[in-house]
Amino acid sequence: MSDIASLLDRAASGGRLTYDEGVRVYREADLHALGAAAHARRTQLHPGDEVTYVIDTTINYTNICNVHCTFCAFFRPEGHAEGYTMTHEQVLERVKFAADQGATQIMVQGGVNPDLPIAYYVDLFRAIGERFPDVDIHSLSTSEICGIAKRESMSIEDVLITLRAAGLKSLPGAGAEILVERVRKRISARKIDDDRWIEVMRIAQRLGMPTTATMMFGSVETDAERIRHLDVLRELQDETHGFTAFIPWYYVPFKTPLKGKEATGLEYLRVLAVSRLYLDNFDHLQSSWLTPGLKLGQLGLMFGCDDMGGTILEEKVVTLAGSTNTANRAELEKNIRRAGYRPVIRDTYFNRREYPLATAG
Repeated sequence: MSDIASLLDRAASGGRLTYDEGVRVYREADLHALGAAAHARRTQLHPGDEVTYVIDTTINYTNICNVHCTFCAFFRPEGHAEGYTMTHEQVLERVKFAADQGATQIMVQGGVNPDLPIAYYVDLFRAIGERFPDVDIHSLSTSEICGIAKRESMSIEDVLITLRAAGLKSLPGAGAEILVERVRKRISARKIDDDRWIEVMRIAQRLGMPTTATMMFGSVETDAERIRHLDVLRELQDETHGFTAFIPWYYVPFKTPLKGKEATGLEYLRVLAVSRLYLDNFDHLQSSWLTPGLKLGQLGLMFGCDDMGGTILEEKVVTLAGSTNTANRAELEKNIRRAGYRPVIRDTYFNRREYPLATAG
């Protein structure tokens, strides 16, 4: 059996780790050696001094949801006094605010609201496209797509074709959590299963709609199940090449029914580094700062990440779970520079955007 050092050397140069090797590296590798290998791989993939970020916002248009995940403090069941659904004009006001700040990526995302017909989304996306043609509509989770399909008795493909024609350009990876049946039954028993998440992503990518991939870790999954999640993503990427980036983030337990301990910073860095080494067919790894904070997000740039996510001008789901982290463009750029890199603004698809930087130093 290969020793850990040789496994890290192989992965750092682009060699593929098997599932069992990935579990070993995750459990046994020294964190500094693991980080060094991930950074070497990141540098190989992205030579130079650039770190990208996007100016974006997340508009949580409804909190009414019939899925009731135990890790979510955001949702309200149907009929709840605190339930809400934004009108199109309310959403458009938020899009205007974001666009005025230079946002190019708009994520409209919320609960699985069984009262909303597909026409709600079609009309909304068309209105966004007409009023704000320079923004990309990167919106809706796989669960929302499946909820629309169920309500309308449509196939997933027909829903995506309809929404794409209305202006939906790409899908975020939301709803993946951990793509292992045992975990999903524990934390989100009423949500679509892992096979359904993969099916939606596969269809979207086949239709030419890029997607991101995510992992919410730190709930009830084991180390091995974290690697199994990466393995599922890598296998689909081998097939479709449709994922633009991977974004792992850890669960915030403070105000949710699913109680537990918050993941540590060291655990976050370990997940980032192993993700960079295991996902050998993913171009980009994002250092998400929303739950761990900007300083750990900055440190993630030394553990395999080449991107620092976005400004997230508005967001409620993670905030209501107990996260208090916020950032503006100047703060993101300052943290990128202080890590020794040069900030570059991108769009949803990792194309450069010619837009003035917020800071000079």
